Amino acid sequence: MWHGWGRPLPGTPKPAPVPPPPAGPDADARAVLGVGPDAGPDEIRAAHRKLIASVHPDRGGSPELTRQVNAARDRLLPKTGD
Repeated sequence: MWHGWGRPLPGTPKPAPVPPPPAGPDADARAVLGVGPDAGPDEIRAAHRKLIASVHPDRGGSPELTRQVNAARDRLLPKTGD
């Protein structure tokens, strides 16, 4: 329980630390595409296709989002052997 200016009451247990999300460019790329660490080339391509349809500038999206989605795909596909 918290008391006053953000100070815990005496005897209140501290909350458990939250582990950080996985770091690294692959984790970021997977987060952009919304795929898990075990996603194969077909799943990566399908996620890219679905996402690019909504973020492409011709569909009302932005060039920056399109670049991010394409970069994520390019980052992950070489890792899967394509």
